[in-house]
Amino acid sequence: MKMKRREFITLLGGAAVAWPVAARAQQPTMPVIGFLRDTSLAHATYLVAVFRQGLKEAGFIEGQNVAIEYRSAEDQPHRLPTLVADLVRQQVALIVCNTRSAFAAKAVTSTVPVVFVTGGDPVRDGPVSSLNRPGGNVTGVSFLNSVLAAKRLELLHQIVPKATIIAAMSENSSSPDIEAERRDLLAAAQAIGQQLIVLDVNSDREIETAFTTLVQRGAGALHVGTGAFMNSQRERIVALAARYRTPAVYNWREAVSAGGLMSYAPSIPDAYRQAGIYAGRILKGEKPGDLPVMLPAKFEFVLNLKTAKALGLQIPDKLLALADEVIE
Repeated sequence: MKMKRREFITLLGGAAVAWPVAARAQQPTMPVIGFLRDTSLAHATYLVAVFRQGLKEAGFIEGQNVAIEYRSAEDQPHRLPTLVADLVRQQVALIVCNTRSAFAAKAVTSTVPVVFVTGGDPVRDGPVSSLNRPGGNVTGVSFLNSVLAAKRLELLHQIVPKATIIAAMSENSSSPDIEAERRDLLAAAQAIGQQLIVLDVNSDREIETAFTTLVQRGAGALHVGTGAFMNSQRERIVALAARYRTPAVYNWREAVSAGGLMSYAPSIPDAYRQAGIYAGRILKGEKPGDLPVMLPAKFEFVLNLKTAKALGLQIPDKLLALADEVIE
């Protein structure tokens, strides 16, 4: 039986299309991770990098055997439930998120695994019922940053011992962590005979006003508080501290790298690396409720001697000896 040339070409074309489709159908579907933040992703590129590192340690490489969908509420937390719902509709394998995002994720889904990274107390705040056995679909890493406020104030006092008035710049929020941090700071200041001025901020303009106020009220040093907004504004705060010649202690190492005087904090990048490892373990089949919430194992005291010199400060030898890193 003869086949017309046109029929042969049509059949060949159909086969050429069908073979790749069949081959693709046999390939396993790549799991997708939702990476969600309430603040801008532009301020979290280094955290994304170490999260990928943790994933790699667990055997997953973005673009090869796992995909990542990135979402940000851009400092508009009311958008978080919608963003979580969108990720759930896309059938992501799990969601990795920071503090506020974790609350939204838990409220929206009880089935999709959630891995959080938070500076708060996850049992007190509600994402999990227990550190050792979180239960449900949520686990993560807590670096309990706010409980270190008293230690930061002590270090600041050693560097600026003559400062009888200390300013505490705090995110204007009813967050339990921020309220606990304020209580700890007030108690620590009273214990060493210092007056504490609390300056609430919630915008770039208020940060500028806070520096003007602390100078007018004679504050000799500054404690920069925790919180997502404060973290997103760290470079702005460091620049203003330099302009107003104010010795300041921070809760992020990155602030000292940007020119801040000093920091004492858990390693937040290491927390995101650990979150990447947990994400990989969940992708391999472990249940989030069976994975204990990880607590920080590493604390870093970082000093910037260049900034100290610019402020005319002499760092005591015993503090230099305690520093995990000295930037010169």
